[in-house]
Amino acid sequence: MKRGRRPIILLAAVLTVGAARIPLEQSLTGTLKDQNLLPVPLGLTTREKIGQTSSAVALGGLRTLVATFLNLRAFDQFTEQRWDEVDESFQTIVDLAPRTNYYWETGSWHQAYNAASYYLYDSDLPPLRKREAWRSSILRGRKFLERGIRNNPDQWTLYANLGFLLSDSNKFQAFENIGESFSAAADAYEMSAKTGKALPYVVRARLYSLARSPGREKEALDLARQLYQSRNNHTPTLLAVLFVLEINANPQLEGMKLALELYGDETNAYDGLSSHWLRKKERFPAGEGLAAVLMELEKRLGILPDKSVFQVKDTTPLQQDDWLNDPTGEAKPTRPLGPRLDR
Repeated sequence: MKRGRRPIILLAAVLTVGAARIPLEQSLTGTLKDQNLLPVPLGLTTREKIGQTSSAVALGGLRTLVATFLNLRAFDQFTEQRWDEVDESFQTIVDLAPRTNYYWETGSWHQAYNAASYYLYDSDLPPLRKREAWRSSILRGRKFLERGIRNNPDQWTLYANLGFLLSDSNKFQAFENIGESFSAAADAYEMSAKTGKALPYVVRARLYSLARSPGREKEALDLARQLYQSRNNHTPTLLAVLFVLEINANPQLEGMKLALELYGDETNAYDGLSSHWLRKKERFPAGEGLAAVLMELEKRLGILPDKSVFQVKDTTPLQQDDWLNDPTGEAKPTRPLGPRLDR
């Protein structure tokens, strides 16, 4: 073989081997990305936001370190109530560390709860702008969580946090359709449970959202019956929801008999069902069947008319519902208690 041909043959061999490796490397890269083992390259916008030094550190494989420092900066912004900067910081943080649940959950919480609360109770904005800022912050927090779920579809806490936000009684007015937000909350809790990692309360929370989703009452009743089979699920809320769903689905059902089966005696039944009756602002289902049983229980227990649950007035301070529906814009809301959790 002539000496001049050797380089050509070697070059051809290298090109042939390289061409053969391309599909293998592409396949391996795709597999690593699918398994979240290969970080997504930093975008130009992200590199510009974090600066040259931090960008160099991040490109060197220390993205989480840069994200940690940015999280510390975001905390300072939070304490100084610079909400737009908090939002921008967390947008950058999750670009650097998209697999860290804490950043998605904290970023969402700052917008949907901390910023929203500030605009509603502490800001000096005019009423209309105050209301819009409150709503926008909550919707921004929801959008951020949904983005986190798309990046981490196997993380139960992200779904659970979304369900909690969508079913929070202090956020109802931020969403266009409360029934649809309850339905979306139920779906979020279901996805959380399907990961196989969620805590038991998640399935009960799904039930409570389903029970308040128009058109999904049968689904809610089936789930309530299933959960009732375990004594660990015999919480006051579940017992009351099961009772109402049963009595509403079967008007001919003997309500008193069912109440005693669920609660054991008349006193416990009255305590549990009357407490549920007073949760109207939380949109829990009630109805004529529940009212009839409560009236019968009051007769049996000798409860005087002026002490009747039907005479109890809502004495809670002015809440978001009242304030947001005030046409004058002059009413001032009082900070509410937190939403009642599973119990």
